[in-house]
Amino acid sequence: MKIKEIIVVEGKNDTLAVKRALDADTLETNGSEISEETLRRIELAWERRGVIVFTDPDYPGTRIRQIISERLPSCKHAFLNKKHAISANGKKVGIEHASTSDIRDAILSVREEIETPDVLIEWEDLISAGLVVGDHAKARRKALGERLQMGYMNGKQLYKRLLMFQISRDEFSRALAEVLQEEEK
Repeated sequence: MKIKEIIVVEGKNDTLAVKRALDADTLETNGSEISEETLRRIELAWERRGVIVFTDPDYPGTRIRQIISERLPSCKHAFLNKKHAISANGKKVGIEHASTSDIRDAILSVREEIETPDVLIEWEDLISAGLVVGDHAKARRKALGERLQMGYMNGKQLYKRLLMFQISRDEFSRALAEVLQEEEK
């Protein structure tokens, strides 16, 4: 399966992992120090073919994703669950450590940012669901982010992504119900 968009990854090992999983072109940021020149290349790729941002599920990957998102607010995002990106020795996290099927699933479950989202979820919904404050808020956000293929985020980032990706109230409620049901076990 050929992916039309260019996939933005952090480095060469990520490119190799993506190419093992799918027929796709990649553009590397060369780590967390994303230069203006690299941003211009990503912008050109976005204008010509579209881009899918696919960075490691860690702080530097999130930082790169945010920088690109600020520059290109309507780009697409693929998220890899952190538990699928841990090295065999358990010491490193990165796309290059994920299985081919996990990479393929993440890229095929791409989410697209919408520049002017309609309000679908209210901030109060997150508070009443225990996703912003409380003993289980962090764990709930993590589990919800996994179910909605959006990665881990703090409360404000969760709210922003729910709006950006146009998560419906229905989709949110179903995913939250699964999280709460799993929590009870």
